[in-house]
Amino acid sequence: MSAAPPPATPPRLALPEGACDTHTHIFGPLDRFPLAVEPRYDPPDAPSDGHQAMRRAVGLSRAVLVQPAPYGTDCSAMLDAIARADGALRGIALATAATSPETLRALHAAGVDGLRFTEARMPGGGAPFPGSVGFADMVRLAPAMAEIGLHAQVWADCDRIAADADLLAGLGVPVVLDHMGRFDVARGPADPDFRRLLGLLAEGRVWVKLALCRNSDRHPDYPDLRPFHDALVAANPDRLLWASDWPFIGMGAGAPDPGHLIDLFDAWTGGDAGLRRRILADNPARLYRFPPLPSPRATN
Repeated sequence: MSAAPPPATPPRLALPEGACDTHTHIFGPLDRFPLAVEPRYDPPDAPSDGHQAMRRAVGLSRAVLVQPAPYGTDCSAMLDAIARADGALRGIALATAATSPETLRALHAAGVDGLRFTEARMPGGGAPFPGSVGFADMVRLAPAMAEIGLHAQVWADCDRIAADADLLAGLGVPVVLDHMGRFDVARGPADPDFRRLLGLLAEGRVWVKLALCRNSDRHPDYPDLRPFHDALVAANPDRLLWASDWPFIGMGAGAPDPGHLIDLFDAWTGGDAGLRRRILADNPARLYRFPPLPSPRATN
């Protein structure tokens, strides 16, 4: 197990109530929650206590835990964290076509709102990430997911998303794209595949996570991503979600500070308080079934 990620720092502006990081992971403790498959990376020291410390430091009310592929379909660590978070966490699980509807219903009742499907490939070989589940299982699971109320979270390259746009739009469940749709920065925002993604977003057919760090190595400010971020915000801010990707698996010294990522988001959205609240708090509250926030107490 590698070291814990560096401590997070607060953003310059306090976050709105209900602010949510929609893409995070937890690992361990491995003696209690061992991995199901051998990972391609050294898993970080990132148990639920460390996750909670990050949220407190940044001022996040809520977060979404995404099942790491090395845990496979064993969601024990994630479900344990959700159960102890008093409604502050939701989960994205892994399931295969062999998973029963009864198991999916139990996951949903325990705080899982979606299943993740990965067609992104490991660097340098084109092999699937160990433990991941692909689109073929997604198609077979879609009817049960629709009945239960689960959405599909998709991690795939932008060209694959564009090629399978009709498939994704016809699943009958909400579709959430990881990592801004995993576009090719070198092709620029006029790339036809990215424009197809923008069309899906503009039509409300997909949601997109504004997670910067997997699309650029120009840490810490990612200036090459600004045109893509602007295009996504302009296309449909009602279907955007903010995400950090904490604990930044395999990024080492290039791991960002979640507080700085929020500062970039604020700068790139021009200080629009309404837009900020919509993307950080209102949109995730709608998608992830978070309970209503307590009403402020009346004062005399």
